[in-house]
Amino acid sequence: MKKLDFEELKHNPEIKPLQVLDEDGKVVNPDLMPDLSDEELVELFKQMVWSRVLGDRTMKLCRQGRLGFFAPTAGEEASQMGSNFAMSKDDFLLGGYRDVPQLVKHGLPMWKGFLWSKGHVNGNKYPEELNAVPPQIIIGAQYAQTAGVALGLKKKGAKNVAYTYTGDGGTSQGDFYEGVNFASAFKAPALFFVQNNLYAISVPRKAQTAAPTLAQKAVASGIPGLQVDGMDALAVYSVAKQARDWITAGNGPVLIETLCYRYGPHTTAGDVPRRYRSEDEEDIWLKKDPLIRMRKFLESKGLWDEDQEKACVEAANKEVDDAMQEVESQPTQTVTELMQNEYVVTPPAIQKELDSYQAKEAK
Repeated sequence: MKKLDFEELKHNPEIKPLQVLDEDGKVVNPDLMPDLSDEELVELFKQMVWSRVLGDRTMKLCRQGRLGFFAPTAGEEASQMGSNFAMSKDDFLLGGYRDVPQLVKHGLPMWKGFLWSKGHVNGNKYPEELNAVPPQIIIGAQYAQTAGVALGLKKKGAKNVAYTYTGDGGTSQGDFYEGVNFASAFKAPALFFVQNNLYAISVPRKAQTAAPTLAQKAVASGIPGLQVDGMDALAVYSVAKQARDWITAGNGPVLIETLCYRYGPHTTAGDVPRRYRSEDEEDIWLKKDPLIRMRKFLESKGLWDEDQEKACVEAANKEVDDAMQEVESQPTQTVTELMQNEYVVTPPAIQKELDSYQAKEAK
């Protein structure tokens, strides 16, 4: 595998998407082909199929009123699973609200992710051994948090990284530059992903910034910036793995822009994509589907067939069913519990309301 020149990328960021597989699953850049075994290639694709099922099922559960807030991930499986696949369990994940699949694969019980969707406080109580924090709702805030966690890792002498994700809209936030610049100044081991799915809710990327790419924003902070085909899991994995190796060698942070597309709405909170996206545009990106691409590649190598896919889908559906059974067996969160979790010292006006609700709940 050809080594990427990260020092050169500090000054001349990669402005054309790096790619391994084309839309037909053919290898177009063997120099960037990652060193993965056949078993690892299959496992990566299983995680992508699992993520597609998780996204589809979660949308249905939200429509049924059984879950709450959710940000669809269909179309971003290569970006999310490919990058996460390059990370270690010792690495620290700070995701945004679209990054629940990575959290689950990093070690979060799926039912905890579902509880978070419902707004239940227990969805934020993570296992102590899990190196992650709950998804950030404030756009871009996880970038500032990641810089701090990464500096902590450096001070501890740890040989792992803090990694995070935001969308194209997140790069318009102050937290984005502050986090990247802070990590750069201290050479903190942070890996920043920008999942450029072309829209910040309804605002197209071209209206977010005049910069030709988002990867080149790294240059202002003196760190390497790369743009990769975010519909190509092998390219994403290859770039993320090399970036992680470079960071853990003590060279400071890296920013990777994955060029992808979300097939569904921004979130379940009333977004209607067809109001701001054309059917022609969606058709173009559907042909770039990351699952189709990876599936064709594996089939050409004799590593995948319909039976394997059916078994993978069935297993993913069972995992969702089991998680929902656990979620729906949890005690309902009361209004008073919600209010008590908001304050260390409850203000008098809130305490008055709290007393009123406690009296109602006691009946």
